[in-house]
Amino acid sequence: MVETKSQIHEKLLFLYKFVCSPGQIGSVTPSSRYLADKMLASVPWDQVSSIAELGAGTGAITKHIQAVRQVHTNVLLFEKDPYLQQALERQYPQFACYSDGRDLSYAMRQESIEQLDAIISGLPFFNFPQAIRDQLMNQIVTSLKTGGLFIAFQYSLQMKSQLSEHFDIEAVHWVPLNLPPAFVYVCRKKGVRPS
Repeated sequence: MVETKSQIHEKLLFLYKFVCSPGQIGSVTPSSRYLADKMLASVPWDQVSSIAELGAGTGAITKHIQAVRQVHTNVLLFEKDPYLQQALERQYPQFACYSDGRDLSYAMRQESIEQLDAIISGLPFFNFPQAIRDQLMNQIVTSLKTGGLFIAFQYSLQMKSQLSEHFDIEAVHWVPLNLPPAFVYVCRKKGVRPS
């Protein structure tokens, strides 16, 4: 498969950002389409009115969200790197873009969203201090509706214990066709769902 100039630029940009901030960027290359497909396959798109993507990066998964979402679906993007955030804002002007997933509740208030149906995450939790992981997890749990989906990819099984405190882990998928290979956690927020 021949890569386009855009794909080559995206990979070089990602590598540069990784070299500059390895603690913020979890990989040397953007997520593959195989990883994006596995991340989004469990989302019932016809039932999703609001979704957030944490750690949107260069938009490797965002472009797939754009392709499969319903027209009425609200999408919130979160990306801490200012350059990548500005690029996302230009490329996806129909999506609201914010800088820090720890401000998820604030962003939802700004966008008049009561609760999220799903959260997709590419955040490198393993790279963060435990205090930041806890803050992020608190925002994720608070923002999701009961029975809502939290789907995250990681490069290890290290987060499984913390995720199981807040979610029913429905599946952990191995995606070998990604660099590096990744695990996709499909988690559902615990609690009694409203009828």
